[in-house]
Amino acid sequence: MDIPHLARKQSSQLLSTSPNLLSVDGQKMSASAAQLPGSAVSSSASSTGSLAHSTGSSASSAVSASVAALPVTCEEEGDVSCTSKVSRSASGSSDAGAQHASTKRRTIFTHGRPPWYNVDGQLKEAFVIGIAGGSASGKTTVAQMIIKELGVPWVVLLSMDSFYKALTPAEIERAHQCEYNFDHPNAFDVDLLVTTLKKLKEGKNVDIPVYDFNTHSRLPNTHTMYGANVIVFEGILAFCRKDLRDLMDMKVFVDTDSDIRLARRLKRDILERGRDLAGVIKQYNKFVKPAMDEFIAPSMNHADVVVPRGSDNHVAINLIIDHVRMQLNERGFLFREKIATARKDGPMPDTLHVLPRGSQVRAMHTIIRNRDTPRDEFIFYSQRLMRLLVEYALSFLPFQETIVTTPSNALFQGQRFNGTLIGVSIVRAGVTMEGSLRDVCKDIRLGKILIQTDEETGEPQLHYCKLPKRLAGAHILLVDATIATGAAAMMAIRVLLDHDIPEENIMFLSLIAAPSGIHNLAYAFPKVKIITTEVDREVNEQFHIIPGIGNFGDRYFGTST
Repeated sequence: MDIPHLARKQSSQLLSTSPNLLSVDGQKMSASAAQLPGSAVSSSASSTGSLAHSTGSSASSAVSASVAALPVTCEEEGDVSCTSKVSRSASGSSDAGAQHASTKRRTIFTHGRPPWYNVDGQLKEAFVIGIAGGSASGKTTVAQMIIKELGVPWVVLLSMDSFYKALTPAEIERAHQCEYNFDHPNAFDVDLLVTTLKKLKEGKNVDIPVYDFNTHSRLPNTHTMYGANVIVFEGILAFCRKDLRDLMDMKVFVDTDSDIRLARRLKRDILERGRDLAGVIKQYNKFVKPAMDEFIAPSMNHADVVVPRGSDNHVAINLIIDHVRMQLNERGFLFREKIATARKDGPMPDTLHVLPRGSQVRAMHTIIRNRDTPRDEFIFYSQRLMRLLVEYALSFLPFQETIVTTPSNALFQGQRFNGTLIGVSIVRAGVTMEGSLRDVCKDIRLGKILIQTDEETGEPQLHYCKLPKRLAGAHILLVDATIATGAAAMMAIRVLLDHDIPEENIMFLSLIAAPSGIHNLAYAFPKVKIITTEVDREVNEQFHIIPGIGNFGDRYFGTST
């Protein structure tokens, strides 16, 4: 076959057509029936006519997600509010319905993330789908189809293109001359990729590097990605190492005809990366095709499913989706319902500390619990209780002995806290305690976590996260007005742990707590200190604290649910 002649012919056709459509006429393709994990066989279907494909990816980390929930609303003035949108990543692949937006200081989830841990607070491993295939075979399109059709609460797409190694000036010059081999395993930072995928699978947040193919360099900024229920990982050499394959629960190989892959690559590199035809052909003959024969095609043997014709093979894709749904159903459970009925009885844990009950504290509780208390009095006495609570909590910090000299030149042996304090409020009721944190703790830095209840399932969902920088070694005062079942508290603590904050450095402060929530938190996180002003009797079937205080946020802000 005369590749340059074929390339010129197809390139001229591509440049005159829509950039989102590739038509291959008069070619009949068939495949045998697909089976799920067990044997690497193909999915059946035959078609004649035109095939629609999206262009392949070129760089950066593609963070994609699916599904529905509420758009973000933020309590703090100046915060960003965003909703789902279709964006274009640096790789040129379309990110449909991206579920979170990152800024330098905060992450906003446009769809709530459900619990990524079990009722004991331990991380649930995500279901990882690995997708491999030749350059421009349609891996990204298949990945996005899987994400779209799954319809599960939280899915992310991780591209291997993000993990190209940073090039030296000499290598960058070779890359501009199409003399650098981007299709060899040595071109990728596989060690970093394995570490990143492992952390994602464990539900932790990671920073994804951004690679720019136009300059052939890593950009200084990174994308923050959080763990998910399902992780779709795609790349030409996704199966190149055993430790990488071992992280995958399902391995899919997209097998597309070489002529189609070449045509797509021509369109992508010429239209999107600004390269000339001769350079693309040179790189294809020298690096791309040999790499396909030597590294990529043999990796098909590791696949659980082979998908001929990529995104046009709906039979194979539907089988993959059905299998993933079945696996997710086996792993799932009703989180809040379980923790509401778990561990109700028994002695209170040693990590619980209740503000000493004097007549003053009892009197303030009487006022704020009274349904007839005017709003201004409710706010005033709630704030008084909050200050007492914060002052009491500070006594559990690790103070060190120190000696100072008094104005009379005498020595005084005292104590000093030399650590760093950070306050994190659970929006929205927890925001009411920020004033007390500022009044009592000089120069304290504050963060926010927004957790809301899904209206259909009743499960907590993470919508917003903004944490200060330099968290290492800091002591965290996590605040919320109440602890009922502990569902929101567990999610907030899990977020902090995923940011590598030691469990023993976290104190959870609340005005009122229910026994079931206290037991759940103490069992899941035995080193977290729980500090409150009052322990109530129980949580009812609607997950309300009895006798309780009503909806604290509504009473404080003067709103109604």
